[in-house]
Amino acid sequence: MITIRELHQQIPDPTLSIAERVRLRCQLAKQFEKTGNYDAARGAMHDLWPGFGSHPKLDTLDRRTSGEVLLRVGVLTGWIGSIRLIKGSQKMAENLISESIAIFESLSEVKKIAEAQIEIGYCYVREGDLDAARGLYMEALARLDDRDGDLKALALLRSAIVELQVNRLKDSLNTLKAATTLFEASNNHVLRGSFHNQFALVLRNLGADESGPKYLERVLSEYATAIFHFEQAGHARYQGLVENNVAMALLQLERFAEAHEHLDRAQALLTTLADTVHLARVEDSRARVFLAEGAVAKAEQILRAAIRTVEKGDQPSALSEVLTTYGIALARLKRSDEARAMFEQAMGIAERIGDLENASVAVLTLIEYLAEQLTDDDLYSMLELARRFLNETQNTALLNRFTECTYRALSRLYSARPDWANFSLSEALRHHEARFVQMALEDSGGSVTKAAGLLGLAGHQSLTFILNRRHPELLAARTPVRRRRKSTFRVRN
Repeated sequence: MITIRELHQQIPDPTLSIAERVRLRCQLAKQFEKTGNYDAARGAMHDLWPGFGSHPKLDTLDRRTSGEVLLRVGVLTGWIGSIRLIKGSQKMAENLISESIAIFESLSEVKKIAEAQIEIGYCYVREGDLDAARGLYMEALARLDDRDGDLKALALLRSAIVELQVNRLKDSLNTLKAATTLFEASNNHVLRGSFHNQFALVLRNLGADESGPKYLERVLSEYATAIFHFEQAGHARYQGLVENNVAMALLQLERFAEAHEHLDRAQALLTTLADTVHLARVEDSRARVFLAEGAVAKAEQILRAAIRTVEKGDQPSALSEVLTTYGIALARLKRSDEARAMFEQAMGIAERIGDLENASVAVLTLIEYLAEQLTDDDLYSMLELARRFLNETQNTALLNRFTECTYRALSRLYSARPDWANFSLSEALRHHEARFVQMALEDSGGSVTKAAGLLGLAGHQSLTFILNRRHPELLAARTPVRRRRKSTFRVRN
């Protein structure tokens, strides 16, 4: 493989044609991409690419070279737009890469078509369109074989990423295991580091319900290998992301001080790169550690800033994660209505893009923290949503959480032993009363008089008093009261 230094030396060669120099520039940009130096990659293309968001200059180029330029500029648009939180950048990237695919198809360049599909698929992953990404990776893999080495390995890696995000953990793990020999044979440290990082993420999710320490030590070993490869490649951004992942594993082990140390490293690495979107994720992680330590106010303050940052970009999955963590902080600060709004917003965002992992995490967290504030109907609806989100999941930790939430709901309905630490008799009685009042109003068509009769109350005034004093949230369930018309009959003297 030609090095960056060699490419810099070759590009000015006057004996080369314009097309040859352009193709060398594309190679140089790709080499910079591999180290995460996207500004340098953009600089390598400056003669061909007037500026971000503009179309590259292709007038003097043959079709194959034009396809190379479109692919490179499209990939850079996706990366830079993601890191700089530029709205609409992924669509721009997709359009450019799609143009390159059309050219490669006209030239029957099968491997280049596959490469472009792998790259456009990652734009879909950033946007959360995971089904579209999966389809493209399958098409790309159908065009490749083991002789395609790193290209096939990249397609399999990104396929595993998609399966992880939709909670098909065993499928993700099997994909990585089947590709192990491809990664081991590669000289690409970034690719090998990404493999070990992804392997650790899948193991961590699969083993979240196992007997903790030993399993997580294996995860930490995979992360350490990933960091080694990223250091060898000089990829500071990916190194920072793995440091963040290490911190989350240490959080599970309740090694809070060490978790903060790794978050400090992640923050330092990403700050030098001005990578605000990933810095926001690090802040989300730090807030989770603070929450575990009981420093709720600190966590809430950090999360407010993180949300403002992530909202600027095109990465809804990241926003859903931060909103869920913010909901936890608000719930622990007893700001229940705000917390519920955050959980529901996080769930809605994740569900719209098909990110069932984050959607299920949001709804389960809502139940775990706010069950006592939910009506029985709301609680049932939330459990039904969770069941739907988890229908095909292979994440046993989330399934265990769902079982606990379901048991909690049944405990409330059938008066099993409650969680005494959070129990209030008056609140439990108020809750059960509200449920029966609601059912009576529903079965009486909203008639307060009929509902009072169903409840065995002495007249509608008693039920009206109960509604006004204890359950104003149910007033809307009544049939609107009609005012009596004044009589027009007059008594004559």
